[in-house]
This record gives sequence, C-alpha cells and structure tokens, in this order.
Amino acid sequence: MDADRNFVIDQIRERLRFYASLTSFGFARETEAPLPAIAPTAPVRNETLEQIRADLGECVRCRLSEKRRTIVFGVGNPKAELMFVGEGPGQDEDRQGIPFVGAAGQLLTKIIQAIDLTREQVYIANVVKCRPPNNREPEPDEVETCRPFLDRQIDAVKPKVICALGRVSAMALLRTDEGITRLRGRVFSYRGAKLVPTYHPAALLRDPGKKRACWEDMKLVRKLLTESSSSA
Repeated sequence: MDADRNFVIDQIRERLRFYASLTSFGFARETEAPLPAIAPTAPVRNETLEQIRADLGECVRCRLSEKRRTIVFGVGNPKAELMFVGEGPGQDEDRQGIPFVGAAGQLLTKIIQAIDLTREQVYIANVVKCRPPNNREPEPDEVETCRPFLDRQIDAVKPKVICALGRVSAMALLRTDEGITRLRGRVFSYRGAKLVPTYHPAALLRDPGKKRACWEDMKLVRKLLTESSSSA
C-alpha cells in the first residue's frame, strides 16, 4: 500500500511540474531535463507478435481495408529496446508489406544508424496497418480501431524507448491535440516506456531545416537508452 501511495504522490508531483512549465509557453530551459507527462496505462499482455498478427488476420475492421493491397504489421527485433511508430503505410509500404521502405524509410535508416543502431536492432510499426487512400491522414475512428493492435505490439516488444514519428503518431499515442513542434523535445510515459516525439522523416525531406531539431531528439533517445541500460 505504501508503494502504491508513493507512486500516486510522484505522479501528482510530476503533473504539477508539467502545469508549472506551461507558464513559460511549454519550453523548458536548456539546463532542465524534459518534463514527463502521464499517459493512459493498461494491463500488459503476455503474447507474441506472431499471436497478435494472427489475431489481426486479414483485417476488415475499418474502411482502410477496402483499398489496401497489404497489411503492414511491423518489422524488426521483437525484443528491441527502441521502437519507432509512424503514421501509416504509404504506396511503397502497401506494395511490399514493410513499414518505411520508401524515401522516408531510407532517411529513417540513416537516422537509426546515426545513433549507432541498425534497422535490425529496432522495431518499426505504424499507428494504422493499412494505407489510407491517397496517403491522407488516418481518421480518428480508423486510429482507434487499430490502436489495440499497436498497444499489443508495444506490450509484446516491451521497448524501453518509443520514438513517435510525426504529429499524427504523437497525437494518437498521447491522445492530445498539441502539435509536434510543442511535443518534440519532451519525454512522456507510455505503456512502461519513455516516449519521445519527433518529426516524421517525410517532413524532414520536405523541410531539411527541421533536421537539426530531429537530431536533438535522437540524441535524447540515445541518452534514454544509455540510462536504461546502465540502470538495468
């Protein structure tokens, strides 16, 4: 009971610190660590990625199934310490059934390599598993239909750090309407992992000026991974 009480007190304290940070328009001083926020939690399941994929089947749970070619489930190390979550499959992904294989995927590979990892060492998935028509953003009901499968993937992999790629991914995971510019550079909690939002690689291709901020986020990811390894 004491442990539960202390946990609740710590959560309240962190939430008050978060509210206090809003008085400075959401930006912490460079000397301060990013403030954690509280995200919804749920019981962690004990199942494999293979079991989750089998349960997903040839999914027709939402309208995205109507025009997709292939379900894009996820790829990478099933016990990865770092997991990337994007928005949804594009044309190349829909054809190959693998997330992030187009131009944005090639850039993501370079980003992963820049923090001394490989694609084989991380796990990559998307908020929705089917390509939205004309690469539009997934609708809220489509996101919510697919969310249980993403959450189950996270529970199965048990990453120490999740990197949310882009506004749609970050907003969906954190259930917030804050944009990626305000969310990035901060650390959140999600299903037992530290969550770091950053720009989607496609956004970096459109606006290379965002690459510097993305690199700062990736250094934060690397720092969190190092800290988690040293405390293990």
